[in-house]
Amino acid sequence: MEKALWYLIAGTRGGENRARIIRLLQEKPRNANQLADNLDIGYNSVRHHLDMLEEHDVVEPGGNDYGELYFLTDQFTHHTDEFESITEHLE
Repeated sequence: MEKALWYLIAGTRGGENRARIIRLLQEKPRNANQLADNLDIGYNSVRHHLDMLEEHDVVEPGGNDYGELYFLTDQFTHHTDEFESITEHLE
């Protein structure tokens, strides 16, 4: 997971937005529209970031309906310290 987080947050374009998405999901589950509104970025960009985060087991959707909420995975929550360490390098 640590390597995936380095790649997703510090190693690719869009890492800052992915970190912002994770921060919002740490507060509470949200859907893609809520994330786009809160972050003031486009819906399609949010969907792209969510897809990448889901592919690397950082987030998981809850439900299959329109407006499904996204949650942080248990695997990610066990690596929150690594996430915090990585995001310090972004500042």
